[in-house]
Amino acid sequence: MKIDIIGYGSMGKMILEKFIETKTIEQGKLFVSNRTYDKIMNLNKIYPQINICGNNIDAVKDADIVFICVKPLEIKTVLSEIINGIKDNCHIVSLNGSILFKQLEQICGNRKISKIIPSVTAEVNKSATLICHNDYVNYDDKNILKELIGCFGSFVELPETEIGIGSELTSCMPGFIGAIFKVITDEAEKHTAINKEQIIQMVIETLYGTGKLLLEKRITFEELINRVATKGGITEEGTEIIGKKLPEIINEVFEKTLEKRKIITEKAQKDFMI
Repeated sequence: MKIDIIGYGSMGKMILEKFIETKTIEQGKLFVSNRTYDKIMNLNKIYPQINICGNNIDAVKDADIVFICVKPLEIKTVLSEIINGIKDNCHIVSLNGSILFKQLEQICGNRKISKIIPSVTAEVNKSATLICHNDYVNYDDKNILKELIGCFGSFVELPETEIGIGSELTSCMPGFIGAIFKVITDEAEKHTAINKEQIIQMVIETLYGTGKLLLEKRITFEELINRVATKGGITEEGTEIIGKKLPEIINEVFEKTLEKRKIITEKAQKDFMI
């Protein structure tokens, strides 16, 4: 199976590294291209057997699966460039949830198209990768793709209409979590003589342990709160404030991010109509 990765940004780089690191795909079956060739020209020093391509057309020739790892407003240009150079049964996989299948099909026609949305946590094999397919992707195609992205962690199959909020809960969430806990550590520093490095270490270790506890013991958030926030205790004071004040902020986060996603989709739709 020949796999092509177009775009060597954060996600393209992660996909290549995971495929090689986990030996999911042999290096010689991997082809990489990027708008800025200088960014990939020395990759063979790290991965001697992968195929570095000078342009997208050379990269997709005879490809079985093509991963499109470019910005939303670049997808039309890339697809228009490669569509006549790929096999009829090539499986096109977009890593952007904002561009709809109906837009992609304006260029690709009745070709097989899937969308996957990994998280940066795939780097440690813990991505809940989102996946959805257009009507032309068959059962075998779905299973092959799932086997490939299995090296990222788990996957969640969603209808296209739910990819937006799903992305906020998975792909965007590490950024949200980072922002929340940066505020926590910054504010904690104002109330203690403990140095910042120790504060961050304590929070990260506790965050990691909490996630592990939730996953391995299969307990709910409510159960976790009840175990820690005993009646009339210190933790209860904090959880009550969080319960009262945080929902408004989180609701605004989702409203803003979903609105931004809508704007990107509308811009892309206009671009595809030109």
